[in-house]
Amino acid sequence: MKRRIAVGVDIGTYQVKIVVVEELYDKNGVRQGRVLGTGIAESKGLRHGYIVDQKEVSASILRAKKEAESVAHISIRSAFLAIGGISLDEARATGSTIISRADQEITVLDIEKAGKAAREVAAPGFLNRRVLHSIPLEYRIDGAKVLGDPIGMKGIRLEADYLFVTCLAQHEEALSQAVEDADIEVIGQMASPLAGSFVLLEGDQKMKGCVLANIGAETISIVVYDEGIPISIKVFPMGSSHITNDIALGLRISIEEAERVKIGRLSGQMYPRKKVDSLIETRLMDMFALIDKHLKSLGHRGPLPAGIIISGGGSGVGSISEIARGSLKLPSRLAELRILADTKIRDATWAVAYGIAIWGLTDDTTVPKQPFWEVIKKFFQQFLP
Repeated sequence: MKRRIAVGVDIGTYQVKIVVVEELYDKNGVRQGRVLGTGIAESKGLRHGYIVDQKEVSASILRAKKEAESVAHISIRSAFLAIGGISLDEARATGSTIISRADQEITVLDIEKAGKAAREVAAPGFLNRRVLHSIPLEYRIDGAKVLGDPIGMKGIRLEADYLFVTCLAQHEEALSQAVEDADIEVIGQMASPLAGSFVLLEGDQKMKGCVLANIGAETISIVVYDEGIPISIKVFPMGSSHITNDIALGLRISIEEAERVKIGRLSGQMYPRKKVDSLIETRLMDMFALIDKHLKSLGHRGPLPAGIIISGGGSGVGSISEIARGSLKLPSRLAELRILADTKIRDATWAVAYGIAIWGLTDDTTVPKQPFWEVIKKFFQQFLP
């Protein structure tokens, strides 16, 4: 039997991470992903997730690729790419259609027509942008909300609310080209917040309602779930490097020294702990204020009983969980990566690369250049209301 292997690539502002995963089944027939190898390299040529030097980015990817190949003992030829950075955005639109069958039974064709109509409504906002994901949020038949799949039900008019996750086309093309220049064929793409949520969140958390916040070096990316559906994806231009800058300015020390102070390697009599904690807390409160404002903009949705789950390289700074709990008035905890015990991955900072590799195994990765929708539709079937 041919081995099924998928590779995930996460290009961050500070680091490039590559994860090689093989599909396995346990004795009960449950599918699992075994990590064969990982590769990591310092990112160069990026700013807020944007490429400012294509050659440097490709060189970083190549270094991570070679390390992953050495550990996994395979040659990496294709991969699934996570798309992050501040170019990620969202748009919502509603589409409707008259049921086509004479007996008024709703079919897949009606669903597709409603989705196409929603996309046409949102299309003016897609100038210079690429739609990464089209996610159905809610269906209504003759004005009444549908609980579950509307196919097979009857009515006259079908309405569908959609969430469109987009990114700048130029940004996506530049990231893909950088990966291709490292001799890796890109066979699928996914927004980074979704990729992380694939392996960091439990189904029960998604159903009850929660927000996953990834605190990176220069950005905070969030995905909000309600009733099992991702209802919002947002990226804010603030990250853990801003905490470092605050410490450097507040204590009048170098950036390098401030970074060590931030992660707790320098403290004691050299720098007053109370002042350091105050600088960190102030910036963290600013971060969670951005998240709180966005959550309030989704006010038509209910509360989030499963609270906020915090991941990313900045998740270990200060008393971040307590500050999030106080700022958002929500339950709060640090993310834990759901993964086999004997893995080469040690923390949730690998969630995006690992998540998109696991997602890659939801379809046949041996077929090159599949149409994107064919690859992703199985994954998003779980989001159908």
